[in-house]
Amino acid sequence: MSDASPVLATDARRVAVMTVLTVLAGAVDAVSFLTMGKVFCALATGNVLFLSFGLAGEGDVPVARPAVAIGAFMAGAAVADVVLTWLAGRGRSWFPVGLGCEAVLLLCAGALALARHGTGAIPAQDDRGVVALVALAMGVRASTVLRVHVPGMPTLLSQTAIAELINDVLRHPRAALRGMTVKQRLARTRWTATVGGIFSGGVLGTLLLVPLGTGRALLVIAAVVLLLAAVGTVVPSRERQPVAGRP
Repeated sequence: MSDASPVLATDARRVAVMTVLTVLAGAVDAVSFLTMGKVFCALATGNVLFLSFGLAGEGDVPVARPAVAIGAFMAGAAVADVVLTWLAGRGRSWFPVGLGCEAVLLLCAGALALARHGTGAIPAQDDRGVVALVALAMGVRASTVLRVHVPGMPTLLSQTAIAELINDVLRHPRAALRGMTVKQRLARTRWTATVGGIFSGGVLGTLLLVPLGTGRALLVIAAVVLLLAAVGTVVPSRERQPVAGRP
């Protein structure tokens, strides 16, 4: 894996923030899948598959929910990229803004769920407005962390991190505990944090947040994101570094 940004890659504070965001992404998907009608609001790949199953008419999978989630995710990512690029071009602090927008959207989703469905889960007929708001927030998140670009920590998926970690261990099987360079150690830390963060977020979301009901769970997640936005100076605003292999 090529480190396009050595400064970001070696900043432990950024890795810590990305790890928390990764845990929150796992929690969002636990809440959305288990209380919002079996839809992923953070894991876009899952929604693409759900949509394909629904369009094929197999597995009793609805079409509307994944379609709404995909569309909202794309819209959030697009709008966030435009806004954050504008802020970065003027030397303004864009990272807290990205997290703040995500938190506000999650707050709105939580408030809407509470207003329409109380403290329980969303009924079987689903609430596409809540789904759209949460997926919109996750789209904003995607653009925000892409701009930060801590290699191996996209916060919303773990497949690449798993593959990178396995490949690195196979290439350097005896370097697990010693003999590793600083760069290798940091890379393994990021990959492990991504995989463990998604898993931990799913467990925490299922055990702690799902019992709260959709609305309250989303409000808790939004509060944590707001806290990260408030201390967003630990990830100084910086124009996105060029990613290896991209123009």
